[in-house]
Amino acid sequence: MDQPRDTADRFLPRFDAAGLVTAIVVDAGSGALLMVAHMNDAAIRLTQETGQAHFWSRSRGALWRKGETSGNGLTLVEMRVDCDQDALLLRVTPAGPACHTGRRSCFYRRVEADGRLTFLGDDAQG
Repeated sequence: MDQPRDTADRFLPRFDAAGLVTAIVVDAGSGALLMVAHMNDAAIRLTQETGQAHFWSRSRGALWRKGETSGNGLTLVEMRVDCDQDALLLRVTPAGPACHTGRRSCFYRRVEADGRLTFLGDDAQG
């Protein structure tokens, strides 16, 4: 590599030992944090080719397209990479709830200082 990743003008993702990068997913319209997932090279390529968010499931050990069973897909608006290219930001248009629980966001609970969880309304975190 001729340039450090933080000044390179080429997309050179820095995958971890498992071949993954973290993907932060936000609603392009509202800016709400929807979910955090992982992507491998194939997930990135498919997302770019199809315009639909694809991820790598660490628990299933498989590639998946968000919404393939629920219909709640995520249409890519923009993909960004952080300074050292080891994390991605996907700005998307969601076709429905992003969380498998049926909530708009996977981040629907606040951690209190005493360790309790407070459930938030769907629009509270946005």
